[in-house]
Amino acid sequence: MAKEQIAVAELVLNMILGKTGGTRVDYFPQKPDFPFDRPYEQAFERATPESQGVSSNLFAALLRELDASKDTEMHHFMALRHGKVICECSFAPYPKGMWHVTHSMCKSITGMAIGMLVEEGKLKLDENIYDIFSEHVNVLSKIFRPVITVENLLTMTSGVTFNESGIVSGNDWLGSFLNATVNGKPGTEFQYNSLNTYVLSAIVTKRTGESLTEYLTPRLFEPLGIMKYYWETCPKGITKGGWGLFLCAEDMAKLGQLYLQKGKWKGQQLVSEYWVEISTARHQKTQNDTYGYGYQLWMEQRPGSFEYNGMLGQNVIIYPDMDMVLVTNAGNKELFQDCIMLNIIRKYFPTTYHPADILPDDPLSYSLLKRLCGELENGSNVNLISCGSRVSSLRGGWKRNAVSRMKNPDKKYSYRTLEPAAFPSGYRNFMQTVSGKTYVMEQQHIGIAPLFIQVFHNNMTDGISKISFTYDAGSFYVSFTEGNVVHKLPVGFHKAADGCVDLHGEHYLVAVLGEFTRDENHTPVLKLEITFIEECVKRKVHIFFHENDEIEIRWNETPGRKMILAGLSSITEELSGNFLYNSLLGDNNITAELLHRLMEQTIEPIVWGQLEKQEETEDIDQVSPLLQLQKQ
Repeated sequence: MAKEQIAVAELVLNMILGKTGGTRVDYFPQKPDFPFDRPYEQAFERATPESQGVSSNLFAALLRELDASKDTEMHHFMALRHGKVICECSFAPYPKGMWHVTHSMCKSITGMAIGMLVEEGKLKLDENIYDIFSEHVNVLSKIFRPVITVENLLTMTSGVTFNESGIVSGNDWLGSFLNATVNGKPGTEFQYNSLNTYVLSAIVTKRTGESLTEYLTPRLFEPLGIMKYYWETCPKGITKGGWGLFLCAEDMAKLGQLYLQKGKWKGQQLVSEYWVEISTARHQKTQNDTYGYGYQLWMEQRPGSFEYNGMLGQNVIIYPDMDMVLVTNAGNKELFQDCIMLNIIRKYFPTTYHPADILPDDPLSYSLLKRLCGELENGSNVNLISCGSRVSSLRGGWKRNAVSRMKNPDKKYSYRTLEPAAFPSGYRNFMQTVSGKTYVMEQQHIGIAPLFIQVFHNNMTDGISKISFTYDAGSFYVSFTEGNVVHKLPVGFHKAADGCVDLHGEHYLVAVLGEFTRDENHTPVLKLEITFIEECVKRKVHIFFHENDEIEIRWNETPGRKMILAGLSSITEELSGNFLYNSLLGDNNITAELLHRLMEQTIEPIVWGQLEKQEETEDIDQVSPLLQLQKQ
């Protein structure tokens, strides 16, 4: 068993056993706060859809269907034609202008950097990566290594077995990749592996002495006016390349428009026209028989079209024949290119569709489209929180003082929660009854951040030990004590309230929506939906207030159980039966099926808490707050 497999097994088992703490990879905070005060540069011109030959009714129907799909969780949408924005919509509670995780969409940007290196004469596509990094390869590997070229990395045909799951095994990802086994003959079989892209990033650093981000800043980001971004690095300081980049939707659109313009921007050739052509040509047939793969990007359905694709719905789709670019950010329940969201988009832009040069003005349809976008952005066309429902947005955009509030919790701030008189009496009674109460968790291994965030950013929880409630001057708060940090989150019951959580020095903006209800047994329930607005995931928390001063907390996240288990199933099946793996399990005789069920419980845990003992000076005959709720 390779060390990366052991590391994955340890991570899975630690989650199941409720052990908190990190992985074998050194953690260091690197996420900056969103730069609210930094001006946005080189915004696209806005135009009506009809002025660019597309019907407003088409976009309205598309947005409605994307919003209605149970498998699609839209965050941002933007459409360009002839270099002008003709439709843009953010879906509550994701505000316009906020950066968003791109996942594998950024692989295409790394591919652009390789094209620049080739154009500068600093790299050739047929170079052997083992020669480029000869100092990282051990003696035996040098003897038995096959030739793996830069082009093999670009086309996902290296065959190297060290993949995404291995990044939890240690700090030296490059060395692990270069000394890993190789399946088959390089260049022959498409095997999607984000570490191929990571090594491309390492090549940029090797040949230039700069990180990928440093290399691209004067050559790509600054010329395009992309100023609000950050790209994570590995513990060795190498830009991740294949994931870890956060961008605004309009900046994603700029990268698509750049390739639509054959690599030219405002008269400057940023990427050579030759590289644009060769990288967007089909080089490989993919495993799922989609439309093919080029150099770090995917082919699309329409002839000549292609996309930068990231999991869960992060896409830039380029249609050269229509002179159009589409951008999506989402938190879908499906991972990659062949998904419901993209199939919906393909439905509205089939190969038979050809937009006009210009359409007659249609003020009524355009005003209805704008109204629809406003409703989706404000959440005014949907109900309050429930499983699968959309949450409300924050009118007027995200408040930049969310981080300040977290850093100064005792300072008085104005929130968007309603005045007490605006709440139904049941809400007011609930908030007043639980205010000032603190509950100590019996199981202290759950984090405020979804597992997705913890694993992808190597920022593992210290475990929530206490939960408390405060109702003050018309605002309601839920505080989660996680390690040495208290996340005091304002809760909005009609509009999501903006807040911020501190995860080991990294600040994540959140939107919190709440609902007070009762279950079939008349047990009071507080439902919370905690949306991480820079990410593609959210936490769902249902708190049941039982008698005897107990609370039961049911945790969930979305995208959740089904998708996470799908990603883990191949790993656990491969590990099951291995001697070293079984030794990690000890004498528990955990089968693959049982492991699957235990992981389900880990992803959707249920924990209990007890009311913290009050000071002895309090009235011992005081009626239990939970009994008060039960009687109301």
